Amino acid sequence: MIIQTAIPLIAEYGAAVTTAKVARAAGIGEGTIFRVFADKDELLQACVAEALSPEHAVRELDAIDASQPLPDRLAEAAEALQAHMSRMGAILGSLGHGGGKHPGTVRGAGRDESMTRIRAALVDLLEPDKATLRRPPEQIAALFFGQLFTQPRTDDEPDLTPQELVDVFLHGAVSGGGAK
Repeated sequence: MIIQTAIPLIAEYGAAVTTAKVARAAGIGEGTIFRVFADKDELLQACVAEALSPEHAVRELDAIDASQPLPDRLAEAAEALQAHMSRMGAILGSLGHGGGKHPGTVRGAGRDESMTRIRAALVDLLEPDKATLRRPPEQIAALFFGQLFTQPRTDDEPDLTPQELVDVFLHGAVSGGGAK
């Protein structure tokens, strides 16, 4: 509960957040924080670990109804993964972890293992359509995950919605009857 309360405060105030502010927001005494965490730095590290953990994203992916059409499943997956990346970015950005660096092992899962677990959940979403996929589900999952991370930002165009992103992913960027 302390970590869940602290994460949005850290995203807003960064390392300047006080344990008193976290305690007030959690409805507990400040001393309770120090019975759980040795100091504020340990609390901050626990919040970073929680934000980077793949557990929440994997749970959300696993909860997607596999009987839905593939575009709907992928749009839900895109929303879940964009929210996960937003949480990571908010915490790391507010604490000054720049350059996309992963600060190390998180709940026993380093960066590679975290990505592997998320991709495995995506593979599970693709399995019902395995026979219609042009590439193996593992490769499609990796491509989709990569597209989410590299979605280009332009000044003159808004970001793609999850549905638009899925449409471009599944059907390409060319309209009409195909290549000439």
